[in-house]
Amino acid sequence: MYARVLAVCCCCLALAGCNKLTMENYSKIKTGMGRAQVEQLLGKPVQCSGALAMASCTWGDEQRFVSVQFAADKVALYTEQGLQ
Repeated sequence: MYARVLAVCCCCLALAGCNKLTMENYSKIKTGMGRAQVEQLLGKPVQCSGALAMASCTWGDEQRFVSVQFAADKVALYTEQGLQ
């Protein structure tokens, strides 16, 4: 019983994260916006890499994603693919 409830909760959380990856939320991203603000819009990124004050983070998968490059935790560049 508890395993089933836990599985349903995990699915709901996963779907809630996916629902944040929309063109509407992408259009709210602006150059200079803080990383925390972007994470409020899109959730936690699936991948981040970088060095020193530079970072590149991705939300989504290979077909549908948002990629944001940060300089000193501020948006420098951002792109999307497959959003509707």
